[in-house]
Amino acid sequence: MELDSLQNVFDGAFAGLSQGREAFAPELTPREVGTITRVSTGIARVSGLPGVGFDELVKFPGAVFGIAFNVDQDEVGIVLLGDYWHLRAGDEVERTGRVMDVAVGDGLLGRVIDPLGRPLDGHGPVAASQRLPIERPAAPIMDRAPVTEPLQTGLKVIDALIPIGRGQRELILGDRQTGKSALAIDTILNQGDKDILCVYCAIGLRAAAVAKTVAVLREKGAMEYTVVVVTEGNDPPGLAYIAPYAATSIGEHFMERGRDVLIVYDDLTHHARAYRELSLLLRRPPGREAFPGDIFYIHSRLLERATHLREEHGGGSLTALPIIETESQNISAYIPTNLISITDGQIYLSPSLFELGVLPAVDVGKSVSRVGGKAQRAAFRAVAGDLKLAYAQFEELETFARFGARLDEDTRKIIEHGRRIRACLKQPEFAPVSVPAQIAVLLALTAELFDRVPLDRMTDAERAVRRAATEIPAPVRERLETADKLSAEDRETIIELARKTLEEFQPEPESEGQP
Repeated sequence: MELDSLQNVFDGAFAGLSQGREAFAPELTPREVGTITRVSTGIARVSGLPGVGFDELVKFPGAVFGIAFNVDQDEVGIVLLGDYWHLRAGDEVERTGRVMDVAVGDGLLGRVIDPLGRPLDGHGPVAASQRLPIERPAAPIMDRAPVTEPLQTGLKVIDALIPIGRGQRELILGDRQTGKSALAIDTILNQGDKDILCVYCAIGLRAAAVAKTVAVLREKGAMEYTVVVVTEGNDPPGLAYIAPYAATSIGEHFMERGRDVLIVYDDLTHHARAYRELSLLLRRPPGREAFPGDIFYIHSRLLERATHLREEHGGGSLTALPIIETESQNISAYIPTNLISITDGQIYLSPSLFELGVLPAVDVGKSVSRVGGKAQRAAFRAVAGDLKLAYAQFEELETFARFGARLDEDTRKIIEHGRRIRACLKQPEFAPVSVPAQIAVLLALTAELFDRVPLDRMTDAERAVRRAATEIPAPVRERLETADKLSAEDRETIIELARKTLEEFQPEPESEGQP
């Protein structure tokens, strides 16, 4: 009986194959093929391909892809996106008929990939729901909404004095080794309970630096809501060029589904240099500092994609934190000034403050946020104005005090108060501070409760106030996040809590009978 049923199955399969073979009609599919004329560092010149379009993806032997960059009359200049050491003049090149795209979707969360979507973490293939072009038009102005929600970084000096809103573009710039990447990573770590997804784009960094960053994100549990897009220093310049665009498309996928997204570009200095290298190799005319004439445009079209969408378009947001490296504190150089004019403010990290041990080394005088104040929590607004003014006065007077000038009592008081502000704004790496704890410290500062604490005990005193903030009543903590205005009662509750906490750090007043 079983043999009969098997025979019937085989007969049916054979009949199906026969019918399929008879119905098959071969079709000729035209292929447009060109030939490599020469290969250079990261680029190739190709003859043929008369129908190739600008930015079209082309395929080389060995599954190496490239982007058509220069479409001239006689030949095509192509940017290579992979290991090109085996390519030789005379090899065939084939059109693909599509532009460069990248895999997007929830399956990328927790993964480390390159701009082509290939996994770099050894955890198997990347599960993607769809693919999006890396170059996409920015959202029209009519589809955008005002920036109204704060993006809490967990850093007191930024959340209070240089606030960032969801959908804003805030530049981080400073000399090398001043803590730019650490500041961005701290911001990512602080989004764990904020329902914000993060994309970290490492452009041309050392493999050891990227590995360290990924290890920190894993250790702190941040990889659960983060996608890491990596190009290393020894990768072809073409990969460094497309990396931020690919990362932005990944972030836009989440934004268009109503999610809030934070994207960090670390850093755009390497991106500009990679683009300059490609442009010079392709014989494009150089301009200032040998950068091509469209260097401003490549960054503006990238950062313009960061925005806050209106509710009818999902209400999602994409907040961009581009990083730029300056040389010898020269923030008026070509690339830094370009980025400053594109972004909605900048956070400048000073090497002088870094050497003094003031970390994060944010220079409040040279830093500004052109949007975030409108999105700042009411509790922060209640203290930030007075704090910034007091800190600015202190920095100005401190310069005079260094010359040994005789200072009156009021001036000495301003300087001592300013030193306490600076001490309170210090913060160790990878240790974000919650909103209630920040407000408790800042209110204690504005109420001058720290002024009687000796400077050498300020770190312990500030830490004690942050611990005491956990005792703030739950209704008050909730109002700190949601209220339109900080009420006098809530303010007094927090100040009284800080006053009791700081009593043990203040020296006992001298008794009247003592000499």
